[in-house]
Amino acid sequence: MKRILKPLLLLSALLFFSPQAAVAANYAVDAGDKLAHGMANLVTGIGEVPKNMVMTTNEKGIGYGLTTGVFSGIVSGIGRSLTGIVDLVTFYVPTEPIITPGYVWQDFDTKETRFDSKWKAKEY
Repeated sequence: MKRILKPLLLLSALLFFSPQAAVAANYAVDAGDKLAHGMANLVTGIGEVPKNMVMTTNEKGIGYGLTTGVFSGIVSGIGRSLTGIVDLVTFYVPTEPIITPGYVWQDFDTKETRFDSKWKAKEY
């Protein structure tokens, strides 16, 4: 038993300090971030309506903000909520974000919400 214990301890120490251990740590953080983004985007999709109303009003006036901004916000809100569902279901596969900005409150009145057509896995 003692003959096996020493090599196993040495092997586990080597594996613990190997680059693969760092990759495993990054994986856990990335998967957790994706899970948090998914939950936040699922719940805050409705925040796209006032965001688009404010941005459209600032660009084109109150008439456009109250009409076009509302409809644009509804579409963006549905898209944000759906990407949240996708992130929740696939959180264990770390990928680049599908939606920019990552949260609805980031750059609230300056940056338009965009959806990436490519779903890229993160490289380690």
